[in-house]
Formats: sequence, structure tokens, C-alpha cells
Amino acid sequence: MEPEIEFLVAGLGNPDEEYEFTPHNLGFMVVERLAESNAIRVNRKENMALVGLGTIRQKRVALAKPQMYMNVSGPPLKGLLERYGLKPDRLLLVYDELDLPWGSLRIKPKGSAAGHKGIKSVIASLGTNEFPRIRIGIHPGHPIGDGARFVLAPFKRAQKQEVEETVARAAEAVESILAEGVEKSMTVFNRRAQGLNEEEE
Repeated sequence: MEPEIEFLVAGLGNPDEEYEFTPHNLGFMVVERLAESNAIRVNRKENMALVGLGTIRQKRVALAKPQMYMNVSGPPLKGLLERYGLKPDRLLLVYDELDLPWGSLRIKPKGSAAGHKGIKSVIASLGTNEFPRIRIGIHPGHPIGDGARFVLAPFKRAQKQEVEETVARAAEAVESILAEGVEKSMTVFNRRAQGLNEEEE
């Protein structure tokens, strides 16, 4: 019998190829990065999600990419938590956040959807907002007009390195939470996330 899963680490995104390299798929990219660096294959189809089981920082985890589109991310995650007998506080959710400046990271132990439809769906399905999340800032620092169009527009080739660095840092934050817990990780990553033009909170 397989060892019990201790955490569900899920990234939010859209399954179609055209969305692969867009801001709204940063959650998927982080899961892929974690899978690669920990030799986990995310290819099992379970509960409308692609899932991979493995060990990260001595914790047994299920990595997941819901395959039902961003705005209905909740049902697959609810199903996976039930499948692995996990409470919502054992869900680590990674997603993009238009309210935060590009490249910044924020770890939160719980909180509202703050207008993010994917998170709204997860909160509605789980019946609670008490699950830790890693928010990846995507706001470019200039007016963007249509937010919905912006989050689904592919990154430019010139941004490739920046995107990779951001994804790597978010993956580090996930590993930190698994090893050290949410509170300790918040002090490290939330402080480091602040840019030059942001005051200390």
C-alpha cells in the first residue's frame, strides 16, 4: 500500500495549449517545476485533474493541476482532498494575482478570493477559505485595460527568464512551507517579495 499523502499541492491554470505560457497558468508552471526537481510525474488522471504522487522535503505529496478551467477549479480539488483524506488546511494552492506587482510573492494562511474567480470556486467548493496559498504577482506596473485579456495573453519571449525565476522562487516557497510551515515561510518569502518601491508592512 502507498504511504499516506500528507499534502495536496495544486497550481491553478487552464488546460489548453494556447494558455500554456500565460500569467494565468503560473500555478501550473510551479507544479511542473516541483515535479521536475523532485522526479514526480504528474500524469495520473484523477477527479478531473492531472496528479503525481511523490516526496518533497520528506513529506508525501500529491501534485495536482485541475483540468476543468480556472473558474471551476473547486470541484476537482474538493474531490482530491476527499480522495486522500485531507482537510483543507493541507491544501497548498499556487496561483497568479493581478492585485500584486509582477514577480512578487505572498504566502497567506487563509483569506478571501479578492476577486480571483479560481479561488472563489475553490472556497465555494470547500466551504472554507482556511487553506494556505502562494500568490504570484502579475501586475506589470502600468494600466492594462482589460484584466481578463491580460491574464490570458502569452508572455513575451523577452520575459522568459523573469518568468522562470519567478516560478523557481514560488516552487522554493512551496518546499519551504512543506519543510518549515506557513508562518516561518511567510517571514522569509513575504519580506523578500517586497520590491524597492514597497514599504515594509
